[in-house]
Amino acid sequence: MISQIARLTAGLFVCTSGFAMAAPAITMERACESLGGKLRSVNVAYCQKSGLKPSHFSSVRGQPILYRDYAARTPTKSDQPYRVLLLGGIHGDELTAVSIVFDWMQRLDTEKFQQFQWRVMPCLNPDGLLASPATRVNANGVDLNRNFPTLDWKSDALNYWTTKTRKDPRRYPGTKALSEPESRGLLEMIKEFQPDVIVSVHAPYGVLDFDGPQKPPQQFGYLYLQLLGTYPGSLGNYAGMNLSVPVITLELPSAGQMPPPAQAQRIWDDMLVWLEKNLPKRKQPAQYSQLDNQPELMSPPKATP
Repeated sequence: MISQIARLTAGLFVCTSGFAMAAPAITMERACESLGGKLRSVNVAYCQKSGLKPSHFSSVRGQPILYRDYAARTPTKSDQPYRVLLLGGIHGDELTAVSIVFDWMQRLDTEKFQQFQWRVMPCLNPDGLLASPATRVNANGVDLNRNFPTLDWKSDALNYWTTKTRKDPRRYPGTKALSEPESRGLLEMIKEFQPDVIVSVHAPYGVLDFDGPQKPPQQFGYLYLQLLGTYPGSLGNYAGMNLSVPVITLELPSAGQMPPPAQAQRIWDDMLVWLEKNLPKRKQPAQYSQLDNQPELMSPPKATP
């Protein structure tokens, strides 16, 4: 068991050994201008004044990966509110996945009764989004959602890409797990924030997907449950199946056209209700407690020459 956990959690520390986490080469203000120029639904002034700030890591081309934390506003029985990590734009050509996260940020700005602690990252793959045309993959041609260190990555990821996708360049998993600064940075964020649940927004399948040990939700707005399966290197596989952190994947119906405002609101409201009722009671989330109980897992792996 210890060896399995060590394999799973090793990815959370590899960025401190052998990989330098580059500081953004582009300011947050310029990043907001670029996002607003690409996405008509993202207001540049709002982005710049929204409280977003650059994370500790950047994209291949130096774009800052922006994030913002929202504190819980409603008192809870616990001193530690549940933590929700909300992600958009893992695939750069899924424009609505970024736009709707900005929309939900404005809802979080005005929510008076909100019991969760949120960390929001509206665009994990800005290089793919800002490319012309936008691309699913990052600037290195890697599908970030096939680059996470799942237990089956080494044995299956490249073989799956070769045999199942026929070397589809849109689904290239990289030369090794965590080869990309965006995936390495996200895993360090997960280690730091220790979410109880991850919500990842995609498009354009128009369904609700779920990975994790809990009973999945059946419907958020007009998105109905349809389990899409797990893949070597996917975030759902890594966090949901390997670490037992539930991953809710919202697949919007269109990558280029936002849901009607009423549906965007309904998806949000249904998700909040499900989170309030279904997140498991916890002492510490998922495998994170193992990191405290087994200090040897906190040590970064030795860098290979």
